[in-house]
Amino acid sequence: MSTSEASEALLREFLADPAHLTLDLATAVTRCAKALDLQHAVVYLVDLQQRYLVPQTDVAPPIPVDGSLAGWAYRTQALRVEESHTGGVTAWLPLLDGAERLGVLGVHSPALTTATLIRSRALASLLAMMITSKRAFEDSFVRHTRTEPMHLTSEMLRAFLPPRTIGNAHVVSTAVLEPAYELGGDAFDHSLTQTTLHVSVIDAMGHDLASGLTSAVALAACRNARRNGADLPALVRRVDEALAGWLPEQYCTAVLAQLEFETGLLRWNNCGHPAPLLIRGDQLIVDALEREADPPMGAPAQLSAEPRRTHEMRLEPGDRVLMYTDGITEARTREEKLFGLERFADYVIRATAGGELAPETLRRLIHSILDSQSGGQLRDDATILMFEWRPPDR
Repeated sequence: MSTSEASEALLREFLADPAHLTLDLATAVTRCAKALDLQHAVVYLVDLQQRYLVPQTDVAPPIPVDGSLAGWAYRTQALRVEESHTGGVTAWLPLLDGAERLGVLGVHSPALTTATLIRSRALASLLAMMITSKRAFEDSFVRHTRTEPMHLTSEMLRAFLPPRTIGNAHVVSTAVLEPAYELGGDAFDHSLTQTTLHVSVIDAMGHDLASGLTSAVALAACRNARRNGADLPALVRRVDEALAGWLPEQYCTAVLAQLEFETGLLRWNNCGHPAPLLIRGDQLIVDALEREADPPMGAPAQLSAEPRRTHEMRLEPGDRVLMYTDGITEARTREEKLFGLERFADYVIRATAGGELAPETLRRLIHSILDSQSGGQLRDDATILMFEWRPPDR
């Protein structure tokens, strides 16, 4: 039997064995690498703020996302190769769960051959699925990706949040949320059906546990209505009823939207929230999505005699829509200047013109805002969600 056939046999044996489902990640990596005839492999998961790639072993140190080849593979979602100080080469491969960036896989080998590269890619795909299936219930993954203790409100909200990035052949949606460990009432949601992208950005009144609970109830009501087949007006109404019934003294502002993949038709409701921004090509289309806002969600809406309004607009291929909370535009630099709407939009425009991936644009943008703050701390929660409509060529 050839080496290749032996490796394939070992991999089939590994995958066919139900016992591998209960293996810890380090053991699974070792066995998979051996089955694929790879010398050595290490998984690095990105930390919560996407500043470091943290190894799932105590042998290697964390690697900065910025200023390293491993980080370059993460940022660009592409293969990078470098010479190893111990001899041979190290291939850095992105670990992806669909559109979501989990981290990178480092594979060390004497030389990078076509066969080695194919096996390394296969290992990266397999491990990404393993990590995705286990991280919801294995706290070891969470601990490895946190650099400081998390507050209770933030812990509760993050349990409700979806992956940072989702997408398919028609659309990509990505979000960032700070302060990572001390959230008050900001939250976001995005999901896909066969025909539609559903997105929402929520900002609850206050900055305490009640605020977090308000956002959590709003998210749950959104999902419950959506999964029961409600259209957008009925979904918004369900959130209003849930908040008014369970938390009558609390409220939140929000933008809830739906984008049809095939037509680019965007529908949205603005419930007392900053209007979304539309970036088309290399410019901000001023006031394109500016509409008079309805009352905030919850009791204020229930007390209003006016019905909520659903707005519509047809996007063009390549359009990017930004939804955000006021913690972004009201953030202040060390010189006490507002970050502002223009600087916010300009940053995204320049990144788009440079061909940067949407998740990377938001990662660098939120770091830019944080790094400009005194002590690196925001005065309020700051959330950005951006989606891009990119239909396949017809």
